[in-house]
Amino acid sequence: MLGVIEVFDVMHPDPATGHPVWTGLTGTRTALKRDGHEIDPKAMAYCPVEWIDERGYLDAKLARRHPRPWGI
Repeated sequence: MLGVIEVFDVMHPDPATGHPVWTGLTGTRTALKRDGHEIDPKAMAYCPVEWIDERGYLDAKLARRHPRPWGI
């Protein structure tokens, strides 16, 4: 079984509505803190550690090539 890691979607408020909008990035807690993003616990998921790139963000191309029971 693959090891998994906790990841969070990077969300920013929509200027018109104030509602959170996904930026297209998903990363580890460490990467998000380092890059100045706030962590929304509601935007948490898990993914295999092999899907995380050297910056600490989800490699979406790699993730899309593998079937999974949850959406990323």
